[in-house]
Amino acid sequence: MITVPEGTDVVEATASLLAEGVGDGLPVVPPTPSRVSTMLAGTPDTVLGHVPPLFGSLTPRLVATCCVLAGAPPAAFPVVLAAATACLAPELNLLGVATTTGTAAVAMIVAGPVATRVGLTHGTGMLGPGPHTNGVVGRALALTLATAGGAWPGTTTMATTAQPARYTCCLAEDPDGPWGTSPDTVTVLAIGGTAEVLPRDDRPDPDAVLDPLADALAGAVRAAGDPARGADLTQAVVLPPEVAARLAPSFPTADDLADALRTRGDAALGGHPCAAAILPIVAGGPGIKMLHLPGWMGGSRAVTLPM
Repeated sequence: MITVPEGTDVVEATASLLAEGVGDGLPVVPPTPSRVSTMLAGTPDTVLGHVPPLFGSLTPRLVATCCVLAGAPPAAFPVVLAAATACLAPELNLLGVATTTGTAAVAMIVAGPVATRVGLTHGTGMLGPGPHTNGVVGRALALTLATAGGAWPGTTTMATTAQPARYTCCLAEDPDGPWGTSPDTVTVLAIGGTAEVLPRDDRPDPDAVLDPLADALAGAVRAAGDPARGADLTQAVVLPPEVAARLAPSFPTADDLADALRTRGDAALGGHPCAAAILPIVAGGPGIKMLHLPGWMGGSRAVTLPM
């Protein structure tokens, strides 16, 4: 059981836990019994599954402990628990994500009123520092997967460089987007990084937005060196509200937009698939700079669970 005595300070807790292979190198909130119990809030403790690469047990108590370590608020516990459970779905291919020499990381997208209750932001700077809780919630998921899975650099995880999203990557969907928002859900997907994408110009027609996004989708597959890799991955595009508003008149649903992007991305690859699925997400602050979350080229599909 991962706990430290009441009154343990941050420096001591961080050092002692890291020596046991628990942590991410950043300071942690000491997981004292009282803090873990408060986070767990009476949730029955049971084994929900086993997390690769070493297939340790995923339990609510472990998730609660990692939420404490990360500094997440108690309201985040059920969200992180759902996200960690979603990561066990075979189509995510967490074993591959955890052991690849590539840069794969698990990103987490929260939709519905739960995002507001947790304190997540869908606005300016959502993936960066700020007063919002995106960073600590994403970190709680990363710590959960690493702790339960026994993932440790140089032993079970062999990423040549890794990437910052392995510390945390969590964003919320804008509930006021033109395609609406789902009820409370959490989605997890494996990404190779993040990349900025700009519309070609300010013309109102959709080509100015779709063409550079399609180039980004196709470019991620090209960079992997094998056009067949696009057939088994999810790629995501994050559209700031004003860009989404430009596209909405031409695409009544997010699925319509995803289909159009897939058609163009496939064409840019000479008929090879740019993705098995494309996930459009409306989020971000003012501006037109979009974000591409390239899928992990080892093969991984997004998984969504209701809260």
